[in-house]
Amino acid sequence: MEIILKEDIASLGYKNDIVTVKDGYGRNYLIPTGKAILASPSAKKMLAEELKQRAHKLEKIKKDAEAVAESLKDVALTIATKVSATGSIYGSVGSLQIAEELAKLGHNIDRKIIVIKDQVKEVGHYTAVVRLHKEVSVEIPFEVVAEEA
Repeated sequence: MEIILKEDIASLGYKNDIVTVKDGYGRNYLIPTGKAILASPSAKKMLAEELKQRAHKLEKIKKDAEAVAESLKDVALTIATKVSATGSIYGSVGSLQIAEELAKLGHNIDRKIIVIKDQVKEVGHYTAVVRLHKEVSVEIPFEVVAEEA
């Protein structure tokens, strides 16, 4: 089933992308929740016209994302957390902690666009990816250290 996404969905695509999904996923979840519409020929024509009209706006959005990426490229974070005697973390470090550390540095980044590939359950060095635009992303290295008592 072909659908047109109405909002960004991390595992599927970005707003206004035409993607193919299984019938049940599209019919029972994406379309009823308003996250997508059926990609009929008329809907595709309307999408093409809308994208043509919005091309200059999209270019500005991409330039803004590139500017944010430029400001984030030299950022390295250190996250202090409670650690057991064996070096494992109580809980885990996720996108929320990364977003909070970036906010302390003056970068207001939504935690939903921060992706960490591996689960962070031990002290060490890791990398998070901030997806600012479908064509612009930046990797942020971060280190998880033991919190001082």
